[in-house]
Amino acid sequence: MEGTAADKRATVFGGTGFLGRAIVKRLKAEGARVRVAARRPDAGARPAGVEAVTADLRDVDSVARAVADTDWVVNAVGLYLESRGETFQAVHVEGARAVAQAAARGSAQALVHISGIGVDLASESSYVRARAAGEAAVREAFPEATTLRPSVLFGPEDSFSNSLARIARLLPAFPLFGDGRTRLQPVYVEDVAAAVARTLSLAEARGRTYELGGKESYSYRALIELLLRHIGIRRPLLPLPFALWQAQASLLGLLPKPPITHDQIALMRKDNVVDPELPGFAELGIQAAALEEILPTYLGAAKS
Repeated sequence: MEGTAADKRATVFGGTGFLGRAIVKRLKAEGARVRVAARRPDAGARPAGVEAVTADLRDVDSVARAVADTDWVVNAVGLYLESRGETFQAVHVEGARAVAQAAARGSAQALVHISGIGVDLASESSYVRARAAGEAAVREAFPEATTLRPSVLFGPEDSFSNSLARIARLLPAFPLFGDGRTRLQPVYVEDVAAAVARTLSLAEARGRTYELGGKESYSYRALIELLLRHIGIRRPLLPLPFALWQAQASLLGLLPKPPITHDQIALMRKDNVVDPELPGFAELGIQAAALEEILPTYLGAAKS
């Protein structure tokens, strides 16, 4: 160990996001002096005593100011839908590089970079390719950085289980990607936050990559069936070929914020489960929760 959080100053980029908020809360609870760095740092509530600074990953000077006098740096910035002003390349590659370079030039002792399971420079998904290139950029700038690759995140206010529940309540049948055999290993956001705190203070975590998945993995079909049982709704499951999903994405891509994209479809073609050859929660001494253990705490059954 290299000291507890109680004597550390931590800067969390993306600290206003779903995962970022959990990380901030965890580090603050463990005694760290936490700074949230975001383009809109005052968006949403944050724990008392947490500093907020404005930082844009495209502005290297603002990134450098955000990591000034910092012991620990966490990059939890995530972009899942590109727009004219924000691209995967700008956020997940160039932005990640800027954070790592600033951390290396400053006083940071540790850097945790949040990536995702399935990174691949040869992927058909531009999101996945950018995540892979971002990892490489971070390793080049800060070789001792720890990379965490979580599976899809769940928890209160998530965009995963809550979105699926809304779809189930709106549609007479639930559409599946293909035949629903793609496997997912949803991971509880609080468990990932605990992993961030653990790896920041763990000397053995320097330069390593951890893949983080929940206690159980599910086929997409089984996951939807679990969700439907939990919220008390019966819906027939409707398998749709990926070619049809692609056609819909092409049409809906004309919208400013399309509900489905080609990148999202590409992600659903491949399993999103941890690589057993890589370290994960077990090596960090964390027992991950399963989806069905946490759902009752925030997603209620449908009203009659």
